Amino acid sequence: MILVPGGRGQLGHDLAALSADVRAVSSAELDVTKVTAADLASAAAVINCAAYTAVDAAETDEDRAFAVNAVGPGLLAEACASLGIPMIHVSTDYVFSGEGTRPYETSDPVGPKSAYGRTKLEGEHRVLEAGGYVVRTAWVYGEHGSNFVKTMAALESSRPTVSVVDDQTGSPTWSHDLAAGLLELTSVLPPQRLLHATSAGETTWFRFAQAVFEELGADSTRVRPCTTADFPRPAPRPAYSVLSGAAWSAAGLRPLPHWRSALSAAVEAGVVAPRGGAAPLE
Repeated sequence: MILVPGGRGQLGHDLAALSADVRAVSSAELDVTKVTAADLASAAAVINCAAYTAVDAAETDEDRAFAVNAVGPGLLAEACASLGIPMIHVSTDYVFSGEGTRPYETSDPVGPKSAYGRTKLEGEHRVLEAGGYVVRTAWVYGEHGSNFVKTMAALESSRPTVSVVDDQTGSPTWSHDLAAGLLELTSVLPPQRLLHATSAGETTWFRFAQAVFEELGADSTRVRPCTTADFPRPAPRPAYSVLSGAAWSAAGLRPLPHWRSALSAAVEAGVVAPRGGAAPLE
């Protein structure tokens, strides 16, 4: 059995949908900040999806973010090590400064600019020190929970135009594809313990939004470009957060599909409703 703490989010739902061997549990069922080896006794592996992901709120709530993003993963990794079972911890592009101009390799220097990024980086350190795996990903969307694709679909049905930042670049990643990659990792378990897994290719949030409109059969010119400065937020966003999949491929793992074809597949699979029936804002 593969235990998935934080399993009620979009990634946890997809892991459970892809494998009958997955047991996805909520934070109420398993609090990673208090986990012990006894909580993992029946698990053959652990994929940790539990995280404090409120990026802006973390700026004033860093202690709680640290507990969930750093202390919890460390305790999980130590418990897994004591039982001799593999652990995979999901991390983020926010551990980088966002000032790069080429895809980040796993060996590149880190430099988080936000409280969220700092807490996630500390979680990485603790997991790796205990012998676990860390998989960084970015721009994840899926059928469950709030995400960019669902928000754009809602705005398409409720506003004549939408302004979206065009100066942040990354790789939109369908949670279904990421989940499949993580499950493959549990069976391969390569020597390399720090990996990146995102959809192939890169784009901006503006271009991504246009693609969502196109998939919905809507006029993509209704999406208007703007800058990050036009929408200031408490936590800084990485301007460039494309992650290289070189280490993932070198480990013998299948690369995730290109982001554009993945979006088409996701919409066809029902991640958002067709035009005229978009989900409401959450």
